[in-house]
Amino acid sequence: MSAIKGIFVGADGKLRPIWRAILFVVASYFVLSPVLDWIFSRIAEWLNISQTLSPGAVAFSEFENFLIALICTAAFALYERRRVDSYGLPVNRALSRQTFEGFIAGILMAGAVALGMLLLGGMRVRGLALSGGALAGYALAWFGTNIVIGIAEEFWFRSYFLQTLWKAIGFWPSAVVVALLFAAIHYFFKQGENIWDVITLLSLSLLLSYSLLRTGTLWFAVGFHVAFDYMQLFVIGTPNGAHIPVGRLLNVHFTGPAWLTGGVLGTEASFLMYPAIALLWLYVWWRYRANPPLKV
Repeated sequence: MSAIKGIFVGADGKLRPIWRAILFVVASYFVLSPVLDWIFSRIAEWLNISQTLSPGAVAFSEFENFLIALICTAAFALYERRRVDSYGLPVNRALSRQTFEGFIAGILMAGAVALGMLLLGGMRVRGLALSGGALAGYALAWFGTNIVIGIAEEFWFRSYFLQTLWKAIGFWPSAVVVALLFAAIHYFFKQGENIWDVITLLSLSLLLSYSLLRTGTLWFAVGFHVAFDYMQLFVIGTPNGAHIPVGRLLNVHFTGPAWLTGGVLGTEASFLMYPAIALLWLYVWWRYRANPPLKV
């Protein structure tokens, strides 16, 4: 009996990290997610929120993801007697320099890919799609929506789950597991998903996990996530899963081949993403090379 107990319980008297990580996945994906899906679908019907690529609909969906991550992380934080923000997202560092560095990196990456499309003839800009109050309103709405996206997805994938799995199997194996899970969810549940976008998602996921290792928090990752998606969805107005963003800044037409424009998946599935991601890997390594790697 003691040998069997030792498989599940560590020397500290608590459930071993590998089982906690597995329970986190089971609780979030197979228990809490179906329950909140049902609740949020009823609320969406009541509020008449349609499934469009609009700030309201996306923020509504991502808020559900945030709640799932918060409830599950809070439960395990209570068990471990830790703060819920102690898994890479300390609230007092939300507006840190690292957040703004990640934000600038996200703008530059998406902007560079869009510029490459323009120069290679894959994208044409025909002025602004919005003006006046509508422009200001959608600019703020999409910005708030992308803050929710960035925090919710980093909180769910790379906060408690990554760091607990890290304790069990090491950093790089856990980063690979998170990247595969992140890419699989997109591949199986996002319309039009293909292998080229999966390569981008795997590469970016590993990069954002690496930023946690080198910076000590997830705020660089959150800043990048917010800015990159904001550039895609509002500024460029790129397609996302065959849907066109509602309330985009530019009146853009994509006329080039799918390898250049990303097709129905937009800029993140463009081949131009690969050198951009490689450069950001080099930047994160160089910028934070003097930092001791985070230990969990």
